[in-house]
Amino acid sequence: MEARIVQLPTNEIRVDGDRIVIERFVVRDPSLAAIVAEHPAEDRPAFLERALRIGLTALQDATVSVDVDLVRGEFDKLLRSSEAANVRAAEALDAVLRSNFADGDGRLPRTLEKFLGDRGALRSFVGELFDETKRDSAIGRMRTLLGTYFDGDASKLALLLDPTRQNSPMHQFRTEVSAGFEKLNDRLTAIEAAAAARGVERSRSAAKGGDFEDILEALLADLARGSGDLLDRTGSETGELLRSKKGDFVVTVNPDRTGGADARIVVEAKDRSMSGRAMREELREAKENRAAAVALVVFSPAHAPAGIAPFDIRAGDVYCVIDPAAPETATLEAALRLARLLTISSLREVEAEIDVEAVRAALTAIRAELDALKGIKATLTSIATSATGLQLAMDRLRDGVIARVAEAELEIRMARAAAR
Repeated sequence: MEARIVQLPTNEIRVDGDRIVIERFVVRDPSLAAIVAEHPAEDRPAFLERALRIGLTALQDATVSVDVDLVRGEFDKLLRSSEAANVRAAEALDAVLRSNFADGDGRLPRTLEKFLGDRGALRSFVGELFDETKRDSAIGRMRTLLGTYFDGDASKLALLLDPTRQNSPMHQFRTEVSAGFEKLNDRLTAIEAAAAARGVERSRSAAKGGDFEDILEALLADLARGSGDLLDRTGSETGELLRSKKGDFVVTVNPDRTGGADARIVVEAKDRSMSGRAMREELREAKENRAAAVALVVFSPAHAPAGIAPFDIRAGDVYCVIDPAAPETATLEAALRLARLLTISSLREVEAEIDVEAVRAALTAIRAELDALKGIKATLTSIATSATGLQLAMDRLRDGVIARVAEAELEIRMARAAAR
C-alpha cells in the first residue's frame, strides 16, 4: 500500500531562504506510522527531519539518474545511426575507388595503360621522335643539324675556325697576331740595334771605362776599409810626372804593416783591349807617376789577356779579371792582398824586421798555385763536359792562393810584433 499525503494545501508549504516550512502535514501510511511509533516522543521530531532529508536527497538522485539514462539512451541511438552512416559511406567510397583505381578494370589503370603502356601513345610518340632510321625524326634532324655544323672539313665550325679563309674570324685574328709579331720583331730589332750601337759607342768612349771604374772603386773601398788601407781615386789628377794622369786608383798600405814606411799600390781599370807591351809600359808609367812599388791592373772579361783569369803575376805586377756584371769580391781581395805582399817585400828599409825569405817563399807558392790554375783554365776551355768539376778545382786553388797570402801576411805581423 502506497503512502498517501492528505490535508496538505499548497499554501501550507513555504520555502523561506534555506528553510522549508510545512503546516498541518499529515501522512497516512500504517508501515511508516509503525516505524515512527517505535521511537520515543522526544526523538520523533529529529527522526522525521532526518527521514524528510533522506527522502528529498534520494528523490533528487533519482531525478538525475533518470536524466542520465535518458541522455545515454539518446547517445546510443545517435552512435548506432552514425555507425550505419559510416558503413554506407565506406561502401560507397570503396565502390568509387574500385571503379577508378582497381587493378584491372579501374579507369586510372586503363588510362595509364593507354598512354604509358608498352603499346601506349607515349611510347609510340617517343619511338617516332627518336627513331634513328627516320630522317624527319628529332634524332635524325639533330644528327643532320650537328653534322652540318661539326662534321668534316666542310662543316660550318671548320669554316669558321679556318685561318686561311679570308672571311673567317680566325683569319682576322691570324692577321692581327701576325701584325703584332711583326711589330714586336721590329721593336726588338730596333732595341738590339740601339743596344749594339750604344755598346760600340761606349767601347769607343771613356764612359764605359768610367762605369767600370765606379764599380771597381766601390769594391776596392770595402777591401781597403777592412784592412786599414787608404784608397784614392786619382784618374783625373796629375801625378809625379809632368802632365801625366796614369793610375786610376792609389792604395796606400796601412803603415802598421810597413813599419811606418810609405808603401803604395797603383790600380789600373781596363775595359778595353791592349797589347802586352803597351800594358807593361802603361803600368811602368803609372807606378812612376803615383810613386807606387807594385801595380794592380783589373781587366773586364771581354778585354783581358789570355791566361790571367782570375789573377796572375807578370813582371812583378798583379793582373786580375773582374766581371762588372757579377763581380767576385774574393778574387779582387786575393789580388789586392797579393799586390800588398809584393809591395811590402819590396821595402828595403823594413827588411831587417821581416823574414823576406819567408815572404818570397809564400810568393813562390802562390805562383805555383797560379800556374796550376792556368792549366785548369786551359783544360776547362777544351773539355766542356768536365766544367763543373774543374770549376770546383779552380775554387779550391783560389782558396789555396788566399791561404798562402794569409801565411805571408801572418809572417809580416809576427815580425812586426817581434820588432816591438
